[in-house]
Amino acid sequence: MAGRGSRLRPHSLTTPKPLLQVAGKPIVHQLVHEIAKVVDTPITDIGFILGEPAFFGDTVETSLIALAESLGAKPHIFRQLQPLGTGHAIMCAAEILEGPTVVAYADTLIRADLSLNPDADAVIWVKQVARPEAFGVVELNSENTIINLVEKPKDFVSDLAVIGIYYFKKIEILKEALEEVVKKRLQPGEEYQINQGILAMMRSGKIFKTGTVKAWMDCGNPEVTLKTNSAMLAFKEAEGENLIDSTAIIDNSTIIPPCFIGKNVYLKNSTIGPGVSLGEGTKIINSQLKNALIQNYSHIENIQCDKAMIGNHVRYNGNPTFVSLGDYSELH
Repeated sequence: MAGRGSRLRPHSLTTPKPLLQVAGKPIVHQLVHEIAKVVDTPITDIGFILGEPAFFGDTVETSLIALAESLGAKPHIFRQLQPLGTGHAIMCAAEILEGPTVVAYADTLIRADLSLNPDADAVIWVKQVARPEAFGVVELNSENTIINLVEKPKDFVSDLAVIGIYYFKKIEILKEALEEVVKKRLQPGEEYQINQGILAMMRSGKIFKTGTVKAWMDCGNPEVTLKTNSAMLAFKEAEGENLIDSTAIIDNSTIIPPCFIGKNVYLKNSTIGPGVSLGEGTKIINSQLKNALIQNYSHIENIQCDKAMIGNHVRYNGNPTFVSLGDYSELH
């Protein structure tokens, strides 16, 4: 999670993208808990690969340490100080690369019935997509074993896109492969990628199988993040999760589910939903909101909007068709 999330600006200028709240919880928290469902033995360690301390500072570390400890795991914070690729990022955590391990990119949300294939040396989770030429995809043989990884294929290889979650029965094998990869001198524009290590494992005879997910949701830019927020709210409502905090004050207002209403939210003379998430301490007055994601302690008045992504501590009074405002903005 070392990237700066530039496509999600202005929201990622002040909050690292994996810590942005979607459907009531930070992206990385939801992803880690979903992945934890696959594990049938205690999780011993969770490593987080962050970028430079100036951006991923003490507050971020505190949040991630608490996340790991909530699952009974020892937290580890690593730093990738140069953007040298996914393979390099994994090697930043070399000291804990031992035994059965899940590797995940913390910029998407999933819903899955994850399971591990005991006959496989590794599992790569995939999702069937309509436009495989826009993704990295797996190539399978007649036994449904992965034999190749192809990035944005011009000719059809498969419609199974790699979602960025991997399981390795013995991750030290990947570590050994990546050690050889990162020894090589990079040409301009090149990076050290996890795929280079995975392909080396395949060439040595290791068996890779696919795992599938029910839903794979992007948080790459404000518009798709709003769609992900709505989708996650629908999943959580269907699973019976309580999405309205008991401390919320609802004054002459209507909530159309699914919506997440956080702690100490205040609604007055407003209609909220569907597809709306309101963070802690936010106030909504004289407004109508659909498909909106508003973070903590913002104050919104006189808005009628079908799409809105608003950060923390924002004060806004207006009537747009679509608004995207970062933290600490004030607009009238």
